[in-house]
Amino acid sequence: MTNPARAVQEFRLPDLGEGLTDADWVHWAVAVGDRVELNQVIGEVETAKATVELPSPYVGTVEELLVEPGQTVPVGAPLLRIATEDGPAEPAGDSGGPSRPSVLVGYGPGDAPQSRRATRRASADAGRARDGDPPPARPDAKPGARKLAALLEVDLDTVTGTGRGGVITRDDVRRTAGHGDEPTAGHDEEPTAERPHSPAPEASPERTTRIPVGGVRKRTAEAVSRSAFTAPHASVFLTCDATATVDLVSTLRASPAFEGVRPTALSIVSRALLHAIADEPSLNAHWDDDTGEIVLHHDAHLGIATATSDGLKVPVVREAQRLSLPRLARSIAEVADRARTGRSTPPELTGSTVSVTNVGVFGVDGGTPILNPGESAILAVGAISDRPWVVDGALAIRKVVTLSLSFDHRLVDGEQAGRALATIGAFLGDPVPMLLADR
Repeated sequence: MTNPARAVQEFRLPDLGEGLTDADWVHWAVAVGDRVELNQVIGEVETAKATVELPSPYVGTVEELLVEPGQTVPVGAPLLRIATEDGPAEPAGDSGGPSRPSVLVGYGPGDAPQSRRATRRASADAGRARDGDPPPARPDAKPGARKLAALLEVDLDTVTGTGRGGVITRDDVRRTAGHGDEPTAGHDEEPTAERPHSPAPEASPERTTRIPVGGVRKRTAEAVSRSAFTAPHASVFLTCDATATVDLVSTLRASPAFEGVRPTALSIVSRALLHAIADEPSLNAHWDDDTGEIVLHHDAHLGIATATSDGLKVPVVREAQRLSLPRLARSIAEVADRARTGRSTPPELTGSTVSVTNVGVFGVDGGTPILNPGESAILAVGAISDRPWVVDGALAIRKVVTLSLSFDHRLVDGEQAGRALATIGAFLGDPVPMLLADR
């Protein structure tokens, strides 16, 4: 009986989202010699927006792993090679030309340099598999621990897991890395008995920790740097009476229309921002550097700045101007929850045209947020607190909030920004008529 011909297929990093050019490899879910099935998860990558599981487009046996955890991989770069027993027999590395897999849409056109260490390790494992020895067992570690170990160059085989069932945790990796520290050059300690009469205590070496930057934090740093140095930022501020908004939120929480969702002041503020955009469309636009044109967006895709354990993420509510207040409140809650729990997909975290950030949840009165790249405005909402306020000529205690609007001065002038912020403040001061007018 004739054995089917074996072919080696090379799986490359696909395009995972709008405008993303690379991703950080988090961990492998397979090892050299493993049998993989169609759509079986082979590993995880972390993009600027989310952590994504990659499924295998082939059935076969893993021959080589070409990247290491912690490595930044360009779109289109090879990830691993799988030996299959059917499909097009186009071995990787064929001298006839570059491999051009087409198993997923959006592959990049070019090859990227592969990790030599990854290739050597994978080749060694493959050799053991061919000699009949099973590949070494992979240490049982959480994905976050694997990524941290790669960044700190800690061999997981040397780490003792203290998690449930012996699973290796981040703390285990940090502990091992700390035990492996070497004395700082030039600061070798001597026994104190040999220098008891030192005239003055020696300065201690500076205590610092260097944290490798990758994933969401790396992309956030790149984005805010690009925005800060390309868009001329300016900001306007307004402190306003939001007592009517706070009262309305309490009323809405008892309304059947909001069953299953908890409306917040951010829901009303977001509706106020969308209302202002209708009058000042330059706030929902971007500057096209290639053509020198202002591009006005007809739909408002509202970005919700969200603090997560991975760093800042901005999930998007699409066509927010079309949503009723209950649907807007529900959508904001849903996209923020998905971002915090790491369930957002890259498309859900891209494409916003205007953003809002609630810095008040941290107990601060306001700030000057940096624009999300490709946007012309971002509204910051401070803490709503009891403050003295003049009402009808008399001093009263009211719910007061400070708003700040940062904008791109290339396409928004102070006049437009000031009018828009005044509109938002008026909306929060008397939201019911505004909401009825927007229906």
